[in-house]
Amino acid sequence: MGEPFRPPLCTLVHMGFLMLLTAIAAEVGGTTAMKFSHGFSRLWPSVLTVVGYVLSFALLAQTLKSMSVGTAYAIWAGLGTAAIVAIGTVFLGEEMTFAKAAGIALIIIGVVVLNLGGAH
Repeated sequence: MGEPFRPPLCTLVHMGFLMLLTAIAAEVGGTTAMKFSHGFSRLWPSVLTVVGYVLSFALLAQTLKSMSVGTAYAIWAGLGTAAIVAIGTVFLGEEMTFAKAAGIALIIIGVVVLNLGGAH
């Protein structure tokens, strides 16, 4: 019968990054919905918050099959934080301060350094 099909490692890594980006999008969606839930007092934004976080953690768990936990979590938390700050600034009227911008820059630099350091 032959050996079972095994996709090349590069395909698994790409799928891992795709799942990770989807996990980040779900987490950002859940966090944004949480803002509109008004302390979980509104049904549909509350439901979207729970669904977003459940999906995000499920996809993050799958990502860990092909990526180190430190790298995956750093990317997930860093890009998620940067996206939420951007959404807050652009769509929710939150102020972008120098300190916020510097913090986001440091997060992104930290994620890049982790990836360059071979933390895969």
